[in-house]
Amino acid sequence: MPCQHGSIFRRQYPRRLEIVSPGGFLPGVTPANILDRQTPRNRRLAEACARCGLVERSGQGVNMMFEQCILESKAKPDFSGSDEYQVSVSLPGEIQDEDFLRFLERVGDERLAHFTTQDLILLDLVHRELPVPDELRPRLKTLAGTGVIEARGAGRYRLSRGFYRSSDQKGVYTRRRGLDRETNKALLLKHIKDNAAEGSPLRELLQVLPSQSRAQVQFMLQQMQTDGQIHLVGRTSAARWYPERDRAGGDE
Repeated sequence: MPCQHGSIFRRQYPRRLEIVSPGGFLPGVTPANILDRQTPRNRRLAEACARCGLVERSGQGVNMMFEQCILESKAKPDFSGSDEYQVSVSLPGEIQDEDFLRFLERVGDERLAHFTTQDLILLDLVHRELPVPDELRPRLKTLAGTGVIEARGAGRYRLSRGFYRSSDQKGVYTRRRGLDRETNKALLLKHIKDNAAEGSPLRELLQVLPSQSRAQVQFMLQQMQTDGQIHLVGRTSAARWYPERDRAGGDE
């Protein structure tokens, strides 16, 4: 890629800071992998800045931007305005969730200082209830071990009870746990009703809730049976679940 000469522009708006640098991303670097493949345009200048203490270490600027945005409960840096002629990054200035900031204060700076960039990104994804990429999933159990998140089912996590306690939202914590359970039961009941003619074997119901373990699904089915919503016909692999109204005969 030919070198692009020109000035670096910094534009400050009421709700964001935008920085535009001439020249596109260096070969092999994209907005998608910028956290993993950082390459200074001028290595000697970067090393000189590191020796002078102006930066912590060469190639870590983007990591620091992402970390700081998460720690301040702001949206992550946006590189969507970049092209082959310029790198553009927009840094949002608005705090998105003050309760999350209070949660981070409760965690404490000393503990957060040991979190990697990937840990903070995971914490942000769990907080926003967004999908976790496969490459980050192995870190979930480690992060749960710190007490900042807790399991909410097989492979799923939520911020720990401490988040809701610190933001005076213990009732919200209880409600969300209840909603998760009732939502899962509603999905099971819908499948059982949709297949009322032939019945629903356990293997199908496990497919309805792939994030739940076999024991968790069986426990929910038992609760629904106790509540009079469904009933079981047969045993072992031939067992089928049916809506309770079918056993009474006909639709209501």
